[in-house]
Amino acid sequence: MEFEFLVPLDKEILNYVLGLSTQHLGSKIVLHTDDSIPDLEKIDIAIIGVLENREDSKAMSDVHLNAIRKELYGMFPGNWKASIADLGDILAGNSKEDTFFALKKIASSLIKKKIIPIVIGGSQDLTYALYRAYDDLEQMVNLVAIDSKFDFGKENETISTNSFLTKIIIDEPNNLFNFCNIGYQTYYNSQEEIDLIEKLFFDAYRLGEVSNNISISEPVFRDADLVSIDLNSVKSSDSGNFIVFNPNGFNGKEICSLARYAGISDKVTSFGVFNHNNTQQEAVIIAQIFWYFIEGYHYRSNEYPFGSRENYLKYIVPLEEEDLVFYKSDKTDRWWIEIPFISNLNNKLKKHTLLPCSYEEYLAACNQEMPERWWKAQRKNVI
Repeated sequence: MEFEFLVPLDKEILNYVLGLSTQHLGSKIVLHTDDSIPDLEKIDIAIIGVLENREDSKAMSDVHLNAIRKELYGMFPGNWKASIADLGDILAGNSKEDTFFALKKIASSLIKKKIIPIVIGGSQDLTYALYRAYDDLEQMVNLVAIDSKFDFGKENETISTNSFLTKIIIDEPNNLFNFCNIGYQTYYNSQEEIDLIEKLFFDAYRLGEVSNNISISEPVFRDADLVSIDLNSVKSSDSGNFIVFNPNGFNGKEICSLARYAGISDKVTSFGVFNHNNTQQEAVIIAQIFWYFIEGYHYRSNEYPFGSRENYLKYIVPLEEEDLVFYKSDKTDRWWIEIPFISNLNNKLKKHTLLPCSYEEYLAACNQEMPERWWKAQRKNVI
């Protein structure tokens, strides 16, 4: 099933790899060629290109990924042990639904094998297909989007790169437990959309909040299953995208730090970068984003799922309403807060009894301030 919808890498890429030294990353990646198919039993991370952008109104051309692959392959890996494969590309189908179906099937199969798909888009509405890949896993999904916009659309609007979130929210089966936007810019989002995020008990962090203290996003990634990056969230002076000019956004260091947070999360099982415009300049930053995600993967601490609590310090903080229970890892110094079950309810939190949090949220609780993310998660538990 994995290779049924995939075409091998073309000769240009294969010839480029032949010219690399044995120390380059490209020489250490298992490639899908006309003559060779990677053995997935030995793979931890799988790169997939998706040549679909017909619903991106700002796209200037078809999707071309060779420049990104060359930049990535031409880098040197860290002290990495994971096996990486490039499975080639999913061609645009006769309809975008055909492309979505292919990506869903491939991603679902890989995730079941505990292989992380790294998707190079294409337009960001491909995030919907990645989300639907979790249908067969029978689990609730936490989606994190690094994006300047929330990507809401009208209920009956055709799914596009600017409206896919609405379809994720309303379509059955509804497996979305939480959505978090990192880096939204207020002037790109209506007040109604901002209010809707609050009404649904979702999380959103403005660009300035994250730029001023990027570590506030780490607990969010620790609780994510799927991470989707819109490259338009990076300012043009750092991304090299002057076709769609973005004077404000994350800088190169910040977007790579966010990608590393995603990689280091024990829970993230799929990752994608979308909405680029096929320029050589963008290929550099995209390749570095992927490099940092893979780097983060190699520093995973395997603290999820939360097993024995012997290696954690327990802190009980009494508030007026109730006691809050925090856990701190001896291994990584990371923090979690406990979300208690409420009996006799159809509880959505069967796998979410512990919510990642920060030390600052613990200190705020000590000052009798209820952590906002805990409150929102508790509300989802009730309704």
